[in-house]
Amino acid sequence: MSVAQSIRLLLVDDHEVVRVGLKKVLETDPQIVVAGEATTADEAVARAQADRPDVVLMDIRLPDGDGIQACREILATCPDVRVIFLTSFADDETMLAAVLAGAHGFCVKRMDVESLVQSIKRVAAGESVLDPVATQRMLDWVRSGGVPPAGQQTLSPQEQRIVALVAEGKTNKEIAQELGLSPNTVKNYLSNVFQKLQISRRSQAVALFHKSPRR
Repeated sequence: MSVAQSIRLLLVDDHEVVRVGLKKVLETDPQIVVAGEATTADEAVARAQADRPDVVLMDIRLPDGDGIQACREILATCPDVRVIFLTSFADDETMLAAVLAGAHGFCVKRMDVESLVQSIKRVAAGESVLDPVATQRMLDWVRSGGVPPAGQQTLSPQEQRIVALVAEGKTNKEIAQELGLSPNTVKNYLSNVFQKLQISRRSQAVALFHKSPRR
C-alpha cells in the first residue's frame, strides 16, 4: 500500500465508548478512515465481507463469542484483509490463539495512540506487529502437524490438546473444565509449550507492537 493511500478501518468492539474514542483519536491521522463499526463477531465477519476494509481492528472478547473465530472466518473469505487484535488480555494463551488464527497484529489497549496508529499503518503496508520469530516458530509447528522444528522438543499429547483448544479461542478456565484440570495446571502446560517452542512469554506479548519485523 502506498504511504499516501487511505487506510479503510473496521472497528470491532462491543463497547460504544471504546469505539467512539478510537474513531476520534485514529481519525486525527489523515491516512486513517474508519469505514465501519461492528459490535459482535458475527457482525464483524459480515461487515468485513461486505465492505472489504484494509484493516480490521478487533477486540478478542465479544458478546457472541470471540474475535479468534471471527478472525479465521474473515481471513478465509477475505484474504486481502488484515486483522489486528486490540485487547486488554496480554497473556500467553491469548497471544498463541491470535497467532494460530492468522492475525497480523496484537496490541494491548494501554498502548499510546501514536504506537497504535503506527501499528495500523505497518499492518496495512503488509508488515506484522506480531513478533516475527515467535510467530514463525508457532506457524512452523502448526504446519508440520505438531512436529517441532529442529532443536525444539516434541509437545506431549495433552499439550497438543491444550494448544488445539487455545486455537479455538478458549480461556484457561474453559480448557480446564473441558479437560478436567485446574486452571493453574492448564497455565503450567502452556508455560511448558512456550518453553518447548523456544518462545519468550508474557513480556514478549506486551512488547510485540514495539518491535520491527525481521526480514
